[in-house]
Amino acid sequence: MAFVDYLLDKQGIESAWTVLQIFKTWRILVHYMLDEDVPLPPNIMARIELPDVMPRVKVALSPGQVAAVAAAMRRIAPRYEVLIWLGACAGLRQGEAFGLKRSQVAWTHDLLHIEEQRQRGMAVRLKTKASYATLPVDHFLIERLLHHVSRFSEPEPVSPGAERRRQARGYVEPPDEGLIVTNRFGRPVLISDFHQKWRKAVKQAGLPERTRFHDLKHFYTTTLGGSGKHDPKTVQALSRHAKFSETWDTYAHPPLAVEEVMVTAFGTAFSHIDTPAGALRNGAASADQASGGS
Repeated sequence: MAFVDYLLDKQGIESAWTVLQIFKTWRILVHYMLDEDVPLPPNIMARIELPDVMPRVKVALSPGQVAAVAAAMRRIAPRYEVLIWLGACAGLRQGEAFGLKRSQVAWTHDLLHIEEQRQRGMAVRLKTKASYATLPVDHFLIERLLHHVSRFSEPEPVSPGAERRRQARGYVEPPDEGLIVTNRFGRPVLISDFHQKWRKAVKQAGLPERTRFHDLKHFYTTTLGGSGKHDPKTVQALSRHAKFSETWDTYAHPPLAVEEVMVTAFGTAFSHIDTPAGALRNGAASADQASGGS
C-alpha cells in the first residue's frame, strides 16, 4: 500500500496506467519469491487498492486523416514524415520504424526485412518472435522511402560558426549506421524528440488529442482487412500478430508464402495524394543508391 501511495505521489508519474504496470511487475516478482520459498509475510499484496484505469480508446483513422498528419509532420519536421507512412502502410511499430535500415529494404521487390528496433538510440530485439518478418509492402510506400532517402541521407548542414565551435570542442561525426530515418544530426531518432513533434502534428492535423502512433498500425490492419484483397489469416500474417485474436480485435512474422503476396491496398487508399516529385525518376538508380550500391 505504501509503495503504491509513493508512486501516486511521486512527481512525474501522473498515469494510473503506469502505476498499474509497475504493480503487475511487482506481483510477478513476489510470485517468483513465493515459488522459491523466500520467507514473506502473509497477504503481502492482498490489501493493495489500485487506481482505476480507463481503457485506452483506439482512434480509427481514415486515409484523409493519415495524409493530414503526414502533411503536418512535413511542415514540422520533414525528416520524420516517412515514419508516419511506415506506420500506416507497413504496420511498423515506432521503434521498428526508427530502426529500419536501407539494407533491409528490397527496393526492387517491394519488401521490408524487419529485424530490429531502436530504443533510446540503441538496437534491441523486437517485441515478439512474430515481429521478425520479411514483409511485402505496397509500392506506394517504396516511393515514399525513395523520396525520403534522396532528400535526407545526410545530417543537416550547420553554419560555419557552429562548425568551428564543434571542432573546438572535439565534435565527432556520428557513424553512418544505414538508418533510413535519423535526426537532423544524423543520429538515431529518440522517442522524446519524435513524440514532441508527433503531438504537434496531431494537433495541426485536427486529429483527436489521444491519437497515438500505434493507431497507424490499427489503420494498417483495418485497411488490409477492408480492402477485400486478403483473407483474414493473411491479414494476421501481414500485421505480424502472434495470435489471430489480435488481428480480429483490430490489431502479425509472415510465413514465407506471404512474401509472394502483392500489397496494393495503400496505393489505392492514397490515390488522391500526389506522388513525390522525382520519386520514380531513374527508379533503378535510386534504388541502387538507397541500398548503398549492394
